[in-house]
Amino acid sequence: MRTKIYIALSMALAVSISSCKKSLDKPLLGALESPLLQTKDGVNGLLIGTYAALDGMAGTSAIGGGNPWETSPDNWVLGGVAGGDANKGSIAGDVSEIEPIMQFYSDPTNVFYNSKWKADYEGISRANNVLKVVAKVTTLTDAEKANIIGQARFLRGHYYFDLRKVFKNVPYIDETTTNFNQPNNIDVWAKIEADFDFAYKNLPATQASVGMVNKWAAGSYLAKTYLYEQKYLQAKTVFDDVILNGVTSNGLKYGLNDKFDDNFTPETENSKEAVFAIQMAANVDPDGPTNANNGDMLNFPYGTNSPFPCCGFYQPSADLVNHFRTDNSGLPYLDDFNSHAIKNDMHLPSSADFTPDAGNIDPRLDWTAGRRGIPYLDWGVHPGDSWVRDQSYAGPYSPIKNVYWNGTQDVDGDNHSWAPGSAINYNVIRFADVLLMAAEVEAQQGNLVKAEDYVNQVRNRAANPIGFVHTYIDPANPTKGFTNIPAANYKVSPYPGGAFSSQAYALKAIYFERKIELAMEGHRFFDLVRWGIADTELNNYFKYQNTVTTDLRSGKYVKGKNDYYPIPQRQIDLSASGGSPVLKQNSGY
Repeated sequence: MRTKIYIALSMALAVSISSCKKSLDKPLLGALESPLLQTKDGVNGLLIGTYAALDGMAGTSAIGGGNPWETSPDNWVLGGVAGGDANKGSIAGDVSEIEPIMQFYSDPTNVFYNSKWKADYEGISRANNVLKVVAKVTTLTDAEKANIIGQARFLRGHYYFDLRKVFKNVPYIDETTTNFNQPNNIDVWAKIEADFDFAYKNLPATQASVGMVNKWAAGSYLAKTYLYEQKYLQAKTVFDDVILNGVTSNGLKYGLNDKFDDNFTPETENSKEAVFAIQMAANVDPDGPTNANNGDMLNFPYGTNSPFPCCGFYQPSADLVNHFRTDNSGLPYLDDFNSHAIKNDMHLPSSADFTPDAGNIDPRLDWTAGRRGIPYLDWGVHPGDSWVRDQSYAGPYSPIKNVYWNGTQDVDGDNHSWAPGSAINYNVIRFADVLLMAAEVEAQQGNLVKAEDYVNQVRNRAANPIGFVHTYIDPANPTKGFTNIPAANYKVSPYPGGAFSSQAYALKAIYFERKIELAMEGHRFFDLVRWGIADTELNNYFKYQNTVTTDLRSGKYVKGKNDYYPIPQRQIDLSASGGSPVLKQNSGY
């Protein structure tokens, strides 16, 4: 497998980058005046360091200290588990800090919040250092300087976007800030807009490396920012440009991959569907899976007979799985999906007979959740209970989007630690996401035909049989490949013309499509909050899921409080000035 560009370069420029690895409240002072940094190689080294912070890792730990799963860039806890995509998984009490988060009774001392805060502000600090130094480099052309500034501002915008959607009220610090103890009393959306807008207008369409962000990634993120702010007209203008003209950093016209699962394998990553991806690499560090998506290291099937050494977390919820049921027309049950539950093997040992559900199912399910009786990549037919730590606690399902294949495990898997690493990139934004966000904008503007077309592009890809999970040629040796026989009764269809007959129906269908297309990718909680329906959706989720598992018995969502997570108490304490903290706590905590 190819070596990831910014990992390789960051090793070559280690001297330059080492000066970046400071916390936000410890400015570099004279370090940025070093002649070594005020060169083309020096400032590019600082930029590479800003990319390197995207995975939230410093070595095998979280940036700033802590466990790697606390800063996972896919937000599997804060966005996925909290959004109802998945149960925490494993067993009761394992990584117990997640349990109050998923049930919305956590407090500001929870380590996940402080780790997330530190990781994002470390990325911001690195971006600001690039912007400080680039102004002093005299050997850059105007185009080179604009490119570096555009990338740094894009990355800073990304880190602030993550903070804004998680905490809402966060202090703003840029390259001109001298007093780092800033209050969190302004809304940073305008600052985020400005960074992405600059990047959109100044970055080139293609880059020297596929891992670098370009004009069209910036446009996609700018339009997403407008969408979060409910600035639909501005969002539409940019989405139209991105969809019509956008290309990847290596010049591929944006589009949907033919196969849904090609978004989740290293051999097909950085494809035409990858708009902004965090680059991962396995086996580049003999001391541990440093660059191998440590944030997801807990999220592999694990039980008495699992092929993975750990840990059984992030189990897709029964509620999520039921969203993939389709009717005889191949359309979803938008309102009563849990009344059409997909059969599972709850409370059945792997030695007991079990026949998988024979009803109509959206084929994306089996690339999203591992379930008994269905091929699990090329690891074999999922056996159920023996690959799950405690079904009664967290259900019968296994994560799959972050899992590497058996046949390529020596290249794509990283087993230098007690839990697996993976070379699978994390797509912060992929083109299917762009289409569904654009569909939402069109529906909000009353353009229902266009909204329906965008949704149907996504559904038509799902309906392509080449992307179905198929049975094994030789079940005793799954790595030999697959037949052309579908593994389940897959049926999914586009919406018939005119189905989006009202704005209310169109939005309901779009929200549902985001749920199933982007499931287990860390978006759900933040979508629910920005739509203003988190309280209804999540309290209904608790009500249903509590009939299946025991892990959410204390779950209760309070609108106005739980829409955002608490400001970390540690950061409030550190901000004390003259006896009073500069940072203020979010409402309700």
